[in-house]
Amino acid sequence: MDNNQQLPVAGGVQGTGAGGALTREDTGKLTRDQMVKKILRDVFRIEWGKPQSKRIIQLSVPAREITLAHVIGASEEEVYRNLGLTIGFHKGADLSGRSIGIIHITPAECAVIASDLAVKTADVDIGFMDRFKGTMIITGARAEVDAAIYEIARFFKDEMHYTVCPVTRQ
Repeated sequence: MDNNQQLPVAGGVQGTGAGGALTREDTGKLTRDQMVKKILRDVFRIEWGKPQSKRIIQLSVPAREITLAHVIGASEEEVYRNLGLTIGFHKGADLSGRSIGIIHITPAECAVIASDLAVKTADVDIGFMDRFKGTMIITGARAEVDAAIYEIARFFKDEMHYTVCPVTRQ
């Protein structure tokens, strides 16, 4: 169809009424380009050829998935300090030789379930758990952290039918 071909305006549709509803004010004909420009201007309030401000909207659609499951072997004291694992409950604790397990899960509230599962599965401590972002960090002996992370991944995959990424290790 040619963009300049005359299109009948159904029932003489011109302009928009309340709520963007088309009204019957005129009985003329519009070209396809004119109709598109009219719809953009009248319904979407976009002026053809004028720069428009862009608005970016980011949203997160909580899927049922574990997007990160990683085990870090015994690390330097600086890593524990930067992660905030040496404050609060763990203040003054000797973390040398302890491994770190990290999980990111959505919906975020499931970090609570993962934390509960971790402490019931293995001898680990919850270093950090954010039920609003879905992040959990556990610490403990390497074998214990491995067992907890693998059990969390298994449980959410097999029992809860989540999409689960592979567990990575360092």
